[in-house]
Amino acid sequence: MATKKISPLQHHMAEVKKGNRRFENAFQGVARMILENEIDKVVVNGKTTYDFKIFRTGKKHIIGMYEELNSFVSYVKDAAEGGSSKEMAYVLVGEPGNGKTFFVEYLCTKYREFLTRDTNRKYTFRFTGLDKLGNYGRIGTIESQTFEDPAILAMNLVETTDQNQANLGKLFGFSDEAIDDLYENYRPLGACSGYILNDLITHTNGNPDKLLDHFDIVPVPLTESLGTVTGKYPAKDKITSSAVDLLGEESIQRLLHITDTNNPYRFDLRRGALARVAGGGIHFSDEIYKNKKDLVQVYLGVIQNRTVEIDGFKWPIDTLIIATSNNAEFNRFLSEKEEAPIVDRCRISYVSHNTNYKLQEELTDYAIGNEAKTTLDNESLHQDPNLNYASSVASILSRLPRSEKLTPVETMKLAAGEVAGEKSIKTLAEVIDTLNQDPDITRRFGQKGLGQRNLGRSIQLLLESSGTNEGRCMFAYDIYQALERVILDYVTDANDRAKYLEDLKTAKGLYRERIMTEMFNAYMDEPLAIRKDVMNYVNMIIGIDAENLGPDKMWKYKDPQSGKLKALKVDERYINSVEDRLGLKTAEQKESFRTSIRKIYGQKISVDPNYDFMDNLELVKAVTDVRLKSDIAGAGSLIGALANRTNEENQKLYDRMIDTMLNKLNYCNTCAEKTIEYFCTQEDEK
Repeated sequence: MATKKISPLQHHMAEVKKGNRRFENAFQGVARMILENEIDKVVVNGKTTYDFKIFRTGKKHIIGMYEELNSFVSYVKDAAEGGSSKEMAYVLVGEPGNGKTFFVEYLCTKYREFLTRDTNRKYTFRFTGLDKLGNYGRIGTIESQTFEDPAILAMNLVETTDQNQANLGKLFGFSDEAIDDLYENYRPLGACSGYILNDLITHTNGNPDKLLDHFDIVPVPLTESLGTVTGKYPAKDKITSSAVDLLGEESIQRLLHITDTNNPYRFDLRRGALARVAGGGIHFSDEIYKNKKDLVQVYLGVIQNRTVEIDGFKWPIDTLIIATSNNAEFNRFLSEKEEAPIVDRCRISYVSHNTNYKLQEELTDYAIGNEAKTTLDNESLHQDPNLNYASSVASILSRLPRSEKLTPVETMKLAAGEVAGEKSIKTLAEVIDTLNQDPDITRRFGQKGLGQRNLGRSIQLLLESSGTNEGRCMFAYDIYQALERVILDYVTDANDRAKYLEDLKTAKGLYRERIMTEMFNAYMDEPLAIRKDVMNYVNMIIGIDAENLGPDKMWKYKDPQSGKLKALKVDERYINSVEDRLGLKTAEQKESFRTSIRKIYGQKISVDPNYDFMDNLELVKAVTDVRLKSDIAGAGSLIGALANRTNEENQKLYDRMIDTMLNKLNYCNTCAEKTIEYFCTQEDEK
């Protein structure tokens, strides 16, 4: 007796039953992709939040956006668990150049990679042997237009639910429990699939074995350029855009073959963007509110009902809909009160700019580019080691709103998780909460400022300047001129312009302090000279009260970095000099400051043994000033020695410092000379 041949649909369902293939909706797929990866806890602006590692992989990955990512993951998870989110679209609203589109495109790329794994791959079905039916002309095979899952076909083989469930047990061997699991994601077949299936049932007289021979199972193509699984619909202008781009239209070509004019297969759904992502994909609508009204109305129907509807025919779709919009368009759209139902169907996430200057350094690297740079006449171009810091701080300061409780520098340091004198992270959290109560989105924390595109423009201006090309070096201080040009040319609001120019001055002051430190390191012929002196001060004020401190003032302590015992001489004159520089006059003030430093030491070293207090700018500046003063009778005399190189000794000092900068601090001749020249001026002195 010959063994019974297993049809492709039976084989597919057997694989689903074994767990080798999956039947899940788009939300479940995306949620599983994110949550299967590592998840960390981080503190951002004083609040604990989650960091999903899937978004931090690859050469160019997402940086920051902690709150936005948390919001997105919770939306997807809620939709995957059947919550109200599954009837909503997720809309990212924010200023241009803050990473909205990059986030969605990154997510789509990750999802495609996720689906290339065999167990995650999406499948769909084809009807075969249609040319034998007589009313399909020369059309022999028809693929599901909306890439429906084969399990959907298996759940719709006959008209009644009870009979379909019996079929799943009889034809495909599913248990009652497994059938209930399948039916959680049940949806009817699309209009054309249902119509063709009916024709095939009539043709085979309802014989299941013959009917199953007419189904073929194929993987959904993952080629990005086809727009399947992940597709993007950019807003077009009012004349060229139409609902056809989203839904599809009647196909003249098909009408030449199909004799039955009632057949919904006469509509070509793949002409629209939605059908191509309807089989568990992601539909990305760029600048959704820029579309004309009737197109946004189409979205309303699609978002709420998850169906594509043409002339009364319906095709259910399984799609995660993500959209972006800038603040101006969104506010214009909100002002038209009759559009309220659409906004009601959207989960809005207000995307802020990155406000952490340490994370910004990675984003600035993206803007500068990682390829080797060359000048216009093809000479290799050097990058000043301070360029990234200067650019990052200037752009971050522009994104921080003014506050009475914190200065811009304090806000910047607290937002990066650093120490800001007496001010605590709690103060920043309060400031952010107050600002986020403002109904005007643009006044909230991090919502306004120079975005990534503006930073990119300033770097372009820096690259094209004659100074950069002649000196063959991107000198850090020149970025301020480029940023000023960008502010004047691209920022239209007068108040914003004034604020950004003010922030630029603050950024120059911070650059000045950094250069003082760099000069001291160069003078000491050691890259980490200042760091050592700062840690010496910290260790001295811890050791000054130690019980084992002998009359020779030598104190032994265990170094947290190396774990070895070290000896240190407590120099009270040095401690007092640093504290005088910090403006601490009385014994009470000094003791209070020392207590705060010891407290920070206790909190930070237990978590990070390499913590070095270099983020405490006031302390670093005080130590730099003291060392410059004690070593060379004041920074003034070092400036004098470097500026006036008429005698041999001064020239030797200059040459030695240049040599250290070239060989140990990553400078080139141009930026080393320009940095020393800048140090010798009185510019940007606070």
